[in-house]
Amino acid sequence: MQLYSYWRSLAAFRVRIALNLKGLPYDVKTVDLIKGEQFRPEYTAINPQGVVPALVDGKTTLYQSMAILEYLEETHPAPPLLPKAPLERARVRGLSLILAADTHPLMVPRIRAYVARDMGHSQDELLTWIRHWSVKGLQAVEDHLASEKETGKYCHGDTPTMADVCLMPQCIGSGLFGVDITQFPTVKRVFDACMATPAFERAHPRHQPDFEAAGH
Repeated sequence: MQLYSYWRSLAAFRVRIALNLKGLPYDVKTVDLIKGEQFRPEYTAINPQGVVPALVDGKTTLYQSMAILEYLEETHPAPPLLPKAPLERARVRGLSLILAADTHPLMVPRIRAYVARDMGHSQDELLTWIRHWSVKGLQAVEDHLASEKETGKYCHGDTPTMADVCLMPQCIGSGLFGVDITQFPTVKRVFDACMATPAFERAHPRHQPDFEAAGH
């Protein structure tokens, strides 16, 4: 498999974690979002939306990280990222979507560019926007994790699920904009458990081939 990725993309981060958890080999093809490589014809031929990630599996190209996670779960079910029981699966998906659908989209580069450039907001106002929505999303997850008996070492029980695959990237992404996740103690505890899990750690932005090229 080939994963088109950018080191700082939270969506690509999710897919890297899932591939690692399932022990699936993949080659990373870097797409520099800052340089606009996602809009070049050679990439839009792969993903017309001009975003990452895209996952090429044989002759099939998949896009949108959550759809890719579901595809990997269905085609490579072990180890599972979703529980067996319908209600438990719904809980994991719900936690995942708070992060991947309600929080992360409000801080992606194209939204930041639109808010700053096209709507005329200052960088300070943009930072306030990002922090506001990051905190709202993480607080919602904290409220669920802290109050629901299904929470274990990880978001759901004692093995990683799709919810953890979404949580760790969001915590790191929010941290890049100055959000202190220690204000969410249950989120922080689960985040620490993820960081101590090799499949998550290997997917971290600092281990990606384009990290150093970005000046780090």
